[in-house]
Amino acid sequence: MTRFFLFLAALFAITLPAHAADDISAASRSVVRIVTVAMVDGEVVGFGHGSGIAISPTRIVTNAHVVESAVKYPDNVALGVVPSEGQKSYAGKLIAIDTARDLALIEISEARLPAAAIYTGPLESGADIVALGYPGNVDLATARSANDYITPRTPTRSEGNLSNTQSVDGVAMLIHTAKISRGNSGGPLVDQCGRITGINTAITRADDGDSPFAFAIAGRELTRFLTDADQAYASIGTPCLSLAEADARDRAAMDAESRASAEANAAKDAAARLDRELKQARAAEDALASRENRIALAGVFFVIGALAAGAGLLFHNQKNMRNARIAGGAGAVLMLGAAILFITRPDAHAEIAEEAAAVPAAGTPKLAQGNFLCTIRPDRSRITVSATTDVPVTIRSGGCVNDRTQYAQGSDGRWQRILVPNEEATVTVASIDSAAKEYRVDRYMLDAETMTKAREIRAGVTLKSCTADAGERAALATQQDAIRSALPASPNERLVYKCQPAAGAAASTGN
Repeated sequence: MTRFFLFLAALFAITLPAHAADDISAASRSVVRIVTVAMVDGEVVGFGHGSGIAISPTRIVTNAHVVESAVKYPDNVALGVVPSEGQKSYAGKLIAIDTARDLALIEISEARLPAAAIYTGPLESGADIVALGYPGNVDLATARSANDYITPRTPTRSEGNLSNTQSVDGVAMLIHTAKISRGNSGGPLVDQCGRITGINTAITRADDGDSPFAFAIAGRELTRFLTDADQAYASIGTPCLSLAEADARDRAAMDAESRASAEANAAKDAAARLDRELKQARAAEDALASRENRIALAGVFFVIGALAAGAGLLFHNQKNMRNARIAGGAGAVLMLGAAILFITRPDAHAEIAEEAAAVPAAGTPKLAQGNFLCTIRPDRSRITVSATTDVPVTIRSGGCVNDRTQYAQGSDGRWQRILVPNEEATVTVASIDSAAKEYRVDRYMLDAETMTKAREIRAGVTLKSCTADAGERAALATQQDAIRSALPASPNERLVYKCQPAAGAAASTGN
């Protein structure tokens, strides 16, 4: 019954393909609308809204001026947060505010949002950037009632380029050309990997045909504000590469390693060949010397034997038959020995026997076992949101990893475990090659619809610990292949780790 369910799930996933992985769409999941509602005697007397972005599952950054009314009139102004996905909006609480930097931090307690990462590396003039938020002019064109302002919907994106960085009233600002309007305030300016580079805060006036420009509070000002507020955040300093660029770089790194390995093997083969030739020469010299010594000894035996035979003949003529027989017998033995030595002389050209190469047994490669320490390979990874600390991995018999998580062999030959969480909107595919030399983590930052689909497929098999049951492992493998078919063709993030046996540990091959 379980396998039948998984077959239907896989078929459903094929007929309803997942949306393409898109870093900007992934960042959009973290964007929220910030709403302020002023109440006097139970009646709404004022309404305002802006944008914000989650930097932790429960904390959101926005502009100070977006929540200004809630600061001035805390007893009369309600603060609301409207996520970009889902069906509900939530009450917000002001945690910190910095009017000089025009930044504020809001907390929600009834929901958890996907947290965005802040880009802390250098930004070049002309770099492609995207503004995300809820521009008021779009709302005016689409909203039909007040409910439309508190209904979750996808933020509007606007693309442009970074002009430069300037200081405005002592605050570092990014000047850019992405089109924003009132309502974008507090929303993020992100790079092509979906990482926060700044927080949009203002626009220039476009009077008399002037071209409009936008201002965003620079990322370094944002990180200082969060540090002052004792708020943890994720930061990434590596340059943004598309997955195609990352794959090309990965292939180049693998090709370089392959060439280096081939050169090392060629050098090893050349050294082995030279060693063999030297051994062959020494063996030939030894064989020739032995042959010459054997022939010389045979000659000596033959001469002595001939002399003994002559002495025997002489004794025979003298009628000394006893001495004649002794001398003649000795001569015959010596001459026979000479013949044997000559016939059994070594060949002049000795051969060195080739060592038989070990041929691995056919069949499915088994997963190596032992304790390993895996270190990130930045040249083979695409890092967008995650930390890259070393990862210890313990592999036991049957694909039991870290003594708690069951891995199964996928259709690509790698041992994998696909993690589909209940709350976080990210699917993680962790995989290990059979030799346990490479550990890889692919992360898919998905929309609500695709996450729901993945969770439905995951519900078919619930395996929360390692198992020795081959049937359960086979069902897990089938389920994971079904989940994979529901995921986009490419992940948003790929971390590649090089693994080596941990200090004092030895790897082995298991079942």
